[in-house]
Amino acid sequence: MNQHAHVIVLGNEKGGAGKSTVAMHLFVALARAGHAVGTLDLDLRQQSLFRYLDNREAHGARLGVALRMPRRIRIQASDAPLRDEAAAADSARLDGAIDELSRDCAFVIIDTPGAVTALSEAAHIAADTLVTPINDSLIDFDLLGRVDPVSGKVKGPSIYSEMVWSARQRRAAQGREPIDWVVLRNRLAMLESRNKRRVGTVMADLAKRIGFRVAPGFSERVIFRELFLNGLTLLDLKQDGPITITMSHVAARQEVRDMVKALSLPGVEQVG
Repeated sequence: MNQHAHVIVLGNEKGGAGKSTVAMHLFVALARAGHAVGTLDLDLRQQSLFRYLDNREAHGARLGVALRMPRRIRIQASDAPLRDEAAAADSARLDGAIDELSRDCAFVIIDTPGAVTALSEAAHIAADTLVTPINDSLIDFDLLGRVDPVSGKVKGPSIYSEMVWSARQRRAAQGREPIDWVVLRNRLAMLESRNKRRVGTVMADLAKRIGFRVAPGFSERVIFRELFLNGLTLLDLKQDGPITITMSHVAARQEVRDMVKALSLPGVEQVG
């Protein structure tokens, strides 16, 4: 490929928000749409995305079928003694991996850890699309901004939002296109609630102030955790498969399609 791959970064400083689950479903959605996909897992301790892919590879081998798999490159953090030197080395390694995957991939999906690292910061600068899943509660909203407990008004951006702002500035200084930042409201309650409305209000306020788009993510469903063990996604399930498809699964699959559509990725019009 002559054109650089479109880089999608899953970013969130908190664990348990569903970054790896979103990344995996996004990969399968893009692969089913006919796109070659590369993946990087910068959570060097947990490696949740790559563990998910390892489970998928093993499941396919057990069944004797070739499941769709992305191209993977494993990156190690620099062991340079000086912080600035290590950060520069990490950034160079990440850029090199993206360049390598861009040779035959239209998209590169990068999963990041629930903490700030030099690799994570470099990934945010590299992001064409930044996807931030958050649990739909005021407890997790402080990832994006600080809320006054009395008035419910947004007092200002969080440390993570400021990091994204810094990444945008550094990207602009390089003459690159702006980051499209999309916040996914994960684990949405099925029923309307006061908390749900309040989160929606403060999120809409902050979205205007610091520049991100809000999109619906995935509801709280047991099936997402069950599928991890076999490395499967809702888009892999078939009517005649070993897992009985319920109406809940059909609804969850539609959530995946709606999420991919909301990202407005280049060349992605429909997800099967």
